[in-house]
Amino acid sequence: MTNSASGDEEYVYDEASGEWMPASELAAATGALDGSDLTVRDAVGNILADGDQVTLIKDLTVKGAGQTLKQGTVIKSIRLTGDAQEIDCKYPGIKGLVLRAEFVRKR
Repeated sequence: MTNSASGDEEYVYDEASGEWMPASELAAATGALDGSDLTVRDAVGNILADGDQVTLIKDLTVKGAGQTLKQGTVIKSIRLTGDAQEIDCKYPGIKGLVLRAEFVRKR
């Protein structure tokens, strides 16, 4: 949704803040938060990337699956999400597994 204000500047409604702001300011603010420079780090500070293998550093009870992933379990081919602390994983028998980066170590 746009609103033309006096002058040549175009104003855009920012749903996050609930305010009208100049389009140039909104683009600069969202450009810093769009995840393009998102860095996901594991429990010991290694930078994670899509496709990496990780190892669990502690036992984790998986809610809704009724099972526990043990320390030392290897998770192959992770995918990064838009969140700096969450990674999307595949594990046999568990669909839609999302782990916190603080509980894994890069292999």
